[in-house]
Amino acid sequence: MQYETLDHFLKTGGAILSKGPVALIFAEDDIELEGTLHHHLKLGFKSVIAFLPSEFTLDDALSARVHQVTLTCAPRTVVFDTVNRIMQAAQGIWIYYCYNAEYLFYPFCETRSVGELLAFHSEERRQAMLTHVIDLYANDLATFPNGVAPDHAMLDRTGYYAHTRHDASGKPLERQLDMSGGLRWRFEDHIPYERRRIDRISLFKAKPDLMLLPDHTFNEAEYNTHACPWHNNLTAAICSFRAAKALKSNAGSTFDISDFCWSRSVPFEWDSRQLLDLGLIEPGQWF
Repeated sequence: MQYETLDHFLKTGGAILSKGPVALIFAEDDIELEGTLHHHLKLGFKSVIAFLPSEFTLDDALSARVHQVTLTCAPRTVVFDTVNRIMQAAQGIWIYYCYNAEYLFYPFCETRSVGELLAFHSEERRQAMLTHVIDLYANDLATFPNGVAPDHAMLDRTGYYAHTRHDASGKPLERQLDMSGGLRWRFEDHIPYERRRIDRISLFKAKPDLMLLPDHTFNEAEYNTHACPWHNNLTAAICSFRAAKALKSNAGSTFDISDFCWSRSVPFEWDSRQLLDLGLIEPGQWF
């Protein structure tokens, strides 16, 4: 089903938002868009909604399975405004959001659906799940100059750091961390300070007065925590070519970067076990 505007979708597509989990995929460009949609369909979302410019098209088989809303995802605040409007129409529903060329992975996702994941997480009295954005990049920029190569993807096996988050007065915030690493850390001279964090609350349950903020956090503190007070909880990862795309499309950085690989690069295996072994996702009590 195609919707001409977000308003059109919210007026006529209410049934889509009545049962979750729902995936919102925002297309900043058409690079790896169909691959992103196929990946999330396989995870078992009840609905996958693609927000994309009118000039982008999907093949017929994919179009039949994905709800399409015409939207230009620029400036970047458009995405946050859209998520917040969707939330108001989907109270009590689990929502996930990401951009094209990004892929959700969670412990044992090869055999367990995202619905099972969130049912378990809900039983642990959690209404949000921390996801780390793990940068993917092509192994050869001469062959793949835009930095995107799903069949030849690399990631950093080390170099990830956690820092206690503080409020405006300098007081530490309980169970909140600022995460850094990947391309945003290694090429930080080309990344604005406020864009260097790799933590994102990408899975959350909509509720009244909840708002997603432009730094990928929420206006409710508990939604921004990585675990409950009693024990570690599940975490997930969004494996993402987004930073690589940006660094190679920006005139201020592309000529300074001839290769993303370094001594700590390893091939990405497209498997949750690799992310578990590297400590990039946490199983918690999920068996």
